[in-house]
Amino acid sequence: MPTCYSTPKTHPAFPHFFKDLKDPRRTVKGNHLYPLEEILFLSISAVISGADSWTSISLFGRSKLDWLRKWYPYQHGTPSHDVLGRVFSALDPEVFNRCFISWVDSIAQLTSGEVIAVDGKTICRSADKTAGKSAFHVVSAFASANGLCLGQVAVDSKSNEITAIPQLLELLALKGCVVTLDAMGCQKNIAHAIRDKQADYILMVKGNQKGLKEQIEKVFSIAPIKDEYQSRDLGHGRIEFRKCEVVDQLRFLDDRNNWQDLKSIARVTSQRINKQSGKQSVETRYYITSLKPDAQIISQSVRGHWAVENNLHWSLDVIFKEDASLKKKDHSALNYNMITKMALNLIDRESSTKKSKPSKRLLSALDDKYREKILKI
Repeated sequence: MPTCYSTPKTHPAFPHFFKDLKDPRRTVKGNHLYPLEEILFLSISAVISGADSWTSISLFGRSKLDWLRKWYPYQHGTPSHDVLGRVFSALDPEVFNRCFISWVDSIAQLTSGEVIAVDGKTICRSADKTAGKSAFHVVSAFASANGLCLGQVAVDSKSNEITAIPQLLELLALKGCVVTLDAMGCQKNIAHAIRDKQADYILMVKGNQKGLKEQIEKVFSIAPIKDEYQSRDLGHGRIEFRKCEVVDQLRFLDDRNNWQDLKSIARVTSQRINKQSGKQSVETRYYITSLKPDAQIISQSVRGHWAVENNLHWSLDVIFKEDASLKKKDHSALNYNMITKMALNLIDRESSTKKSKPSKRLLSALDDKYREKILKI
């Protein structure tokens, strides 16, 4: 006699946002034992609980089958690692990303002036030399105050971040936010794209914009400082003093009209002192911005940009072991990257405990109720 499975009373909320994601197996003849919705729910639940490979996701599924059936039938059990690998390698990453952005929009409440840091990261071991495929490079947008990855775009193998960044900006709702980019993103068309989204920009200026950098240095040597803000940080075995100076008299900046709504330029000087050795270092960085000359806001926004490195990229590398992953086939690395970002977003938003992210993942593996709390089901 076949086993009967009751229909779960409540489904998790997030699969609703992935309804437009087409099952790639529909182009292949045959019956599919494992619906795509069940595969997605299994994968996100497993990754939240510490899984970092198709094999460990499959193992989680077998060990937590009774719990999984609270939410979906899983009439034929859970898929093997081979099935998981095939499905995620074939999923359309662009559609998956649009679904991801739709889901994030439903849980994020971006406030006016929130810093949206845009930066790129290479998934180091996603290259497949046998297939002639280079490693994926992904540009992500990170909301610093919310602690959320808002979306990402993979850089085309024949292109670079300069073309990928406008594509990512087009997908996001950024009204009232402050978009920060490093020197790679200091491009006129990118500044224009940000203003088109009714957001402000802060763009770092370095050697790739040599002429602009020289002009900014010249302006700081002759124009009065409109506003200044100083701060100090203690930690990581060092003392850091930062000074942000802002100028808004830009008539001597020859290139000013080529940058959409440019209002201010900023100079940030950082002095670091190693508390143990006493060694000192000084670094000066320059920025252009559409913000008014408020040194404190500009300084804090520049500081907030590093959240994308410290809270997103570091977490993907160290906690989710992204750079050690061997997912190479087709789109598997890109799609798994989105699964890990979903997991990171959910873990960060679970605030009932002050435990670290690794501890939350361990607790999720051990405690079904806590996993449900993270998943908000």
